Amino acid sequence: MVRSCEQGIPAWVYVGTLLLLIHSVTVRGAALKQEVVLDNWATVLNHSMNLVQRMETLLALGNGSDVTLRVQTINTDEVKVIQAHSLVLALQSDVFEELLLTRNNSAVVLRETPDCAAVFDKFVRYLYCGDISVRLDQAISLHKLASKYHVWALQQGLTQYMTQHLSSDSPTGHVIGWYNYALQIGDMVLRDSCLQYLSWNLSSVLQSGEWGSISEDLLLSLLQRSDLILQSELELYEALEAWISQNQPVSSTVESALRAVRYGMIPPQHLFRLQKQSPLMQKNYESIRDLLYLAFQFHSASPIQLAKYFDVNCSIFTPRNYLSTSWGSPWVINNPTRDDRSFSFQTQLGPSGHDSSKRVTWNALFSPRWFPLSARSTYTELGAMQPTRTDGGRPRIIVTPATSSPDFAGVSFQKTVIVMARQQGKVVVRHVYNFHQSTEEAGDFLVDADLQRRASEYLIDSSLYLHIVIKPLYHTLIVARK
Repeated sequence: MVRSCEQGIPAWVYVGTLLLLIHSVTVRGAALKQEVVLDNWATVLNHSMNLVQRMETLLALGNGSDVTLRVQTINTDEVKVIQAHSLVLALQSDVFEELLLTRNNSAVVLRETPDCAAVFDKFVRYLYCGDISVRLDQAISLHKLASKYHVWALQQGLTQYMTQHLSSDSPTGHVIGWYNYALQIGDMVLRDSCLQYLSWNLSSVLQSGEWGSISEDLLLSLLQRSDLILQSELELYEALEAWISQNQPVSSTVESALRAVRYGMIPPQHLFRLQKQSPLMQKNYESIRDLLYLAFQFHSASPIQLAKYFDVNCSIFTPRNYLSTSWGSPWVINNPTRDDRSFSFQTQLGPSGHDSSKRVTWNALFSPRWFPLSARSTYTELGAMQPTRTDGGRPRIIVTPATSSPDFAGVSFQKTVIVMARQQGKVVVRHVYNFHQSTEEAGDFLVDADLQRRASEYLIDSSLYLHIVIKPLYHTLIVARK
């Protein structure tokens, strides 16, 4: 029998007693709290941290160890040896339990990739202590180990960690790597979180070194989206040209990517320059000739005239969320719970060159306590106002044009409100809301925001940072005969 170094206690008794104590603290925690509620004379004595420290010491010193983990790094001669306790491993992982039942001696050989082998001691420590320190570059490796050995609590915790640290700074970037990993293992929650972050913060991604490592599938997926937030379509084209120059994809990928660019959203003077100065466009001109021709027609004619003969509901005529001043304006609201605020700004009537000199003035009203129509006061037949009970109202924004114009015919304006936040020291997009008249249509505008709290995650230095984008959407008036 293997014996402990402390007082000759058998190893299984030593480890088993500690585990029973941990189990007792964990399972009875709720009961002890209930005891405090029911009996004011009772006091909870919590020494669980001392117990965790003893478990950590047990692992570090190897006291009472009855199993040796030999972690071999694949394709190398490197072996990491960890003295462990089978009772702990089996309690935390059914995979370890199976390995221990089928072993022939006191050693268990584990073959791991270099990245997983490098953090295996961290992983084992978690099994003993229930906590772990994680760096951005270790998240995937630890997630792989948690998945492989069925340590589900750690796996879920790492998924949450990655979802919450998408905006963290890292030397080479990590969001695209996390997206690829989530796609590989089928973690749709993490995949969608990464995709949303990339879409909503595309301008900063385009300027980072991470952009060059984006996969072809992810690139084409992003190019199809209308919710991308970036300065302009020209910025996207130039970033695409840099990616193609760096990665040299096959011609079919180049053509698919170029045909996903919305050339109608690029001013004609820039299109002329690209035709003459862009090596990518010159080389692939024939594959996008029809799109460029349609874009120039769009810029030269009235949208109303164009809509009589072309389907203007296609993507080439649909704006994304552009941050340039032609499409909207930032709006910083100090002390957003205090009272109603108003704000005016101008945008270009539409992306068409035909409308480049036309401006629309917009009036925006922000109310921290907006009441929906169904909750407002009503009047009786005698004219007496009947108060309606409410819960204090919710934040709302209304955006309307200051004047009407015949130029609005055939066009509807979608308003997009982008809410910024500071995460891990970086200003990023927190939420995006789309509506036509008021955010009351969206229904969920700032529904979870605690604007009263100075440290609210929706506020930056106690202010609400918004950016309003106006997106003109064209409608086909007459279907042309074929």
